Amino acid sequence: MKKVTLQLETLSCPACAAKVQAVLKKSKGVKESEVLFNSSRVKVSYDAEVINLEEIKGKISKLGYSTLSAREE
Repeated sequence: MKKVTLQLETLSCPACAAKVQAVLKKSKGVKESEVLFNSSRVKVSYDAEVINLEEIKGKISKLGYSTLSAREE
């Protein structure tokens, strides 16, 4: 199990954060995700054998948000 914290461009509203949260929760291989609206951060625990970091970033990108940085834990 891998854990990563992603810094996104500014989330403009709580509904945007909820949209990111919903997409990640439905993603195969993502075990846990937490979107922190106030800091525009996303914490994700995932199974690297099922999904990789680039795929997670791609799902977020499809929603219109850029990932500014990623810090693995």
